[in-house]
Amino acid sequence: MTGRADEPFITAVKPLVDAMGGEMLPPDEAGADDVVLAWAGVDVVAVRLPQLADSLDHILAAMERKQGKPLADLDRKAKQEVVRVLEARGAFSVRHGVETVASALGVSRFTVYNYLNRDKES
Repeated sequence: MTGRADEPFITAVKPLVDAMGGEMLPPDEAGADDVVLAWAGVDVVAVRLPQLADSLDHILAAMERKQGKPLADLDRKAKQEVVRVLEARGAFSVRHGVETVASALGVSRFTVYNYLNRDKES
């Protein structure tokens, strides 16, 4: 997938694919559930999307990298903001999403629910 005229396209979409936790592969290796991206009418790259549960882990890891430290080490206000962002991204629609987030934040499920309810009461 490199060394071709379509390399700028691949370079351009790679950060998005990485942010989603997807995998890029040659279009001829695409499966039925993969998304094939074309450039100038030519299939250039296929994107294999992650399973929904894997996406949550990927989002949490990205948030941790952005914060520069483990999410469990954040102060209460920062953890509340993480929960707000995750809720906006649909993290709590994933099975065991609350448990996964609570574990990453180093808090109880009850605390995560409190953070969620606190926002709704505001």
